Amino acid sequence: MSIKSDKDIIGLRRVGRIVALAIEEMKNHVVPGITTAALDKIGEEVILRHGARPAPRLVYKFPGATCISINENIAHGIPGNQIIENGDLVNIDVSVELDGYFADSGYTLQAGDQDEEIQRLCACAKKALEEALKVAKAGVRLNQVGRIIEKTAKNEGYTTIKDLCGHGIGRALHDGSCDVLNYYDPLDRQRLKEGMVVAIEPFVSMKARRIKQTEDGWTLTTPEGSLVAQYEHTVIITKKEPIILTKV
Repeated sequence: MSIKSDKDIIGLRRVGRIVALAIEEMKNHVVPGITTAALDKIGEEVILRHGARPAPRLVYKFPGATCISINENIAHGIPGNQIIENGDLVNIDVSVELDGYFADSGYTLQAGDQDEEIQRLCACAKKALEEALKVAKAGVRLNQVGRIIEKTAKNEGYTTIKDLCGHGIGRALHDGSCDVLNYYDPLDRQRLKEGMVVAIEPFVSMKARRIKQTEDGWTLTTPEGSLVAQYEHTVIITKKEPIILTKV
């Protein structure tokens, strides 16, 4: 969507804050021994407490309030009886609807003991998002966001997932206005415009470039078991740095 009024900004800020609060609360409970269902319940309670609705369930009838993906399962993981083990890489993806506005954010962290190689991967993915946000300004070609994400990953010896990308958001969870690729596509001539609302989400991988869907029909995984870190923010594009909606 594109911002039409101050009402839009207020609505997006409200829903973005709920997303951020849910992720923060869930992060605090990513410890060995908790089930993904219990972690999902924690996020759902935050969402409902603020009068909002979990967007995956609302829009896609997803069997959970949030998406929780473990290790080589990198996106759209279904919360359930799986126990988070010491050293597991956990991705939390939260999207929320409130009063007709949507926001989306994701965060990856390791449960329990920290592995140096995994922490390096996470740091690179965080940096990729930070660098992407620096260039995401009105007038900039959309493929320059993908270029900086891909370059940041490559400089650290990593790859980016080509099958997953950021997206337009605001009045819908995925509004189809644009795809924010995690690599450089020279054929993409679209430019970011002031007031556009987009979710930027780098997926940085130890070696994978593609994904496959598991038998449950939802969970996305890497074919060779490669680990992936993802971080995401919903933002409003301006002439300067974007307004980040999904941070506390």
